[in-house]
Amino acid sequence: MNPLLDKFDTPFETVPFSKIKNEHFKPAFEAAIAKAKEEVALIVNNANPPTFENTTEALELSGKLLARISSVFFNLNSAETNEEIQQIAQEVSPQLSKFSNDIRLNENLFQKVKEVYDQRDSLHLDPEQIVLLEKQYKGFSRNGANLNKTNKDALREIDMQLSQLSLSFGENVLAETNAYELHITDEKQLQGLPEGAKEGAALTAKQKNKEGWIFTLDYPSYVPFMTYIDHRELRKEMAIAFGKKSFQGNKYDNQEIILKIVKLRHQRAQLLGYETHAHFVLEERMAENPKTVFDFSNELLQKAKPAAEKEFQKLSEFAKNDGIDLLQKWDGAYYSEKLKKELFSFEEEALKPYFQLENVLRGAFTIAQKLFGLSFEQVFDIDVYHEDVQTYKVLNENGDYVAVFYTDFFPRKGKRNGAWMTSFKNQYIQNGVNSRPHISNVCNFTKPTETKPSLLTFNEVTTLFHEFGHGLHGMLANTKYSSLSGTNVSWDFVELPSQIFENWCYEEEALKIFAKHYKTGEMIPMALIQKIKKAASFLEGMQTLRQLSFGLLDMAWHGGVAPENIADVKSFEQEAFSETQLYPDVIENCMSTSFSHIFQGGYSAGYYSYKWAEVLDADAFEYFQENGIFNQEIGEKFKNTVLSKGGTVKPMDLYIAFRGKKPSSNALLKRAGLF
Repeated sequence: MNPLLDKFDTPFETVPFSKIKNEHFKPAFEAAIAKAKEEVALIVNNANPPTFENTTEALELSGKLLARISSVFFNLNSAETNEEIQQIAQEVSPQLSKFSNDIRLNENLFQKVKEVYDQRDSLHLDPEQIVLLEKQYKGFSRNGANLNKTNKDALREIDMQLSQLSLSFGENVLAETNAYELHITDEKQLQGLPEGAKEGAALTAKQKNKEGWIFTLDYPSYVPFMTYIDHRELRKEMAIAFGKKSFQGNKYDNQEIILKIVKLRHQRAQLLGYETHAHFVLEERMAENPKTVFDFSNELLQKAKPAAEKEFQKLSEFAKNDGIDLLQKWDGAYYSEKLKKELFSFEEEALKPYFQLENVLRGAFTIAQKLFGLSFEQVFDIDVYHEDVQTYKVLNENGDYVAVFYTDFFPRKGKRNGAWMTSFKNQYIQNGVNSRPHISNVCNFTKPTETKPSLLTFNEVTTLFHEFGHGLHGMLANTKYSSLSGTNVSWDFVELPSQIFENWCYEEEALKIFAKHYKTGEMIPMALIQKIKKAASFLEGMQTLRQLSFGLLDMAWHGGVAPENIADVKSFEQEAFSETQLYPDVIENCMSTSFSHIFQGGYSAGYYSYKWAEVLDADAFEYFQENGIFNQEIGEKFKNTVLSKGGTVKPMDLYIAFRGKKPSSNALLKRAGLF
């Protein structure tokens, strides 16, 4: 018996993780691919004329078992992987690429889809059906359905190679992250480090059966180290180790992989008739083309760069008090924290006691209740893949079941760095039944120690709210078709729900709900709230420049010169950073080789969307501020337009339906102190 192939006889049909073993995955993938092929064959071989129901809708409903198995497997590969799972991923990814291409390049299937598409104006379809049909047709045409056989075969080969290269890229970054540790036995070297971070490092050492303290490249270890350790040489060592991941000329080096990926993406785009990979990607985004992205980025760059240069000069002058003649990358976080403390009498560590993880999560739940009428009830009968994972049943104001919500908040060896939202099951409506989603938030926060609960930095608080915003987008989905549901929207729109939710972290009314001292239960003092607000735009010019630099690097790789002419990853990256660089270059380091967002995740030619969505979120949150941050009417409006409609309506139309106007960058520039 293979539990992956059976109906999940569990609460809400959640994944029975405890029954699933690694050896179940390969046969499950093989069986699910075979089943999906049969479902497609029934569509292709149907002797009746193609209709929306027997072609478009039937294709949408095919492959559900394969989608379920894929979501389970690839979520585990990110959050709870091991060598065996990684090996399976290398084996099944080409099979999945081949299957996907078999569908997209099936001429008979495409002809049926095209026949329905060509008569769409006379079919009396509702708006969601029209979007599904158009998306399906474009899915074929944008993936080679109109190519000749030779070019179709070339496309297949490219997609298989890209699938494997992307996996290898991520595995290399994870291996390099896991391989490094800084082992310290002399406590004097830890001067400046807060007690909580020191305790966490001691716990890591204890778990590895070593004396002293161990620091790793995982964010909860790395960030406090770089922010507080007085020992400059140790900061330098950590910064270089972090920056040279997969850039060391060893078996985990990603330079050749990057050059192969960008060449293959470029070849793929040109095969399909597009100038570059960016042209291909952006055709289906709000931005629509690379020129819009470059214009948008350069406009913000012009406004942010003078402020960033002044801020950098001020930070450099401040560091000279310690005899630092030239500010380096390993000095940035350290002196930023010191300068913030001097300017605002504000330090991140003073906030942490007020941000116990459990309280912050309950705060996010309460705000979702006030805005959208949701309640979150922790449940213990849902299977999980690791003991750190917690599960919640989500209900609406009427007590109706809305979603299952998983949280997975602590770092471990088999889990990649960073924070993300994902789904084990999408929402859809079939035969009149609204099948609700199973959504997960995965983060890497400091684990509780023997004496302290998990206490978050303010940056981690905003990270939790950010991912929870994505989670709400998935939980509140309410569309007919799974492929249009929840976060299945344009990548430059998908960050709006997450980034707008961060705004509540800066509001006194919201902070009073969850910012309570973990020992005394005392509310966060008003003086600290004021400092949070004042410090919110601290060094915002430099932060804006940093984000723009990542977006411009992405666009350089995917929308600039022909990749065949790129000989060296590092020198190409330096050229891309030339307009945004503030710190001296570190010769041992290269960002591209661990830039997982664009070489492993789905952000290639899309990293600009973080800044794009900031314009949307600042403009949208201004609407709440003008009418009350817990205004239920506006909350309901946001839920019924942005959060529930998924990809069934064009993003700009959804935004205008919510806001009543197109977004303006003025709110963002004002919030950032750049206007």
